[in-house]
Amino acid sequence: MLSWALLFLVVAIVAAVLGFGGIAGTAVSIAKLIFFVAIALFLISAVAHAIRGRRV
Repeated sequence: MLSWALLFLVVAIVAAVLGFGGIAGTAVSIAKLIFFVAIALFLISAVAHAIRGRRV
């Protein structure tokens, strides 16, 4: 999922360099959204793993 965020960030940078402001802004917004969703899923996964503990 983070690869998608990085992809949209690269698209935003390229669009900004070429002068496409609307596309760049949209791509940055999508990249931010995907990044924060990925971080939230990671934290939920980490908490769930910590609650379950190690099973031997």
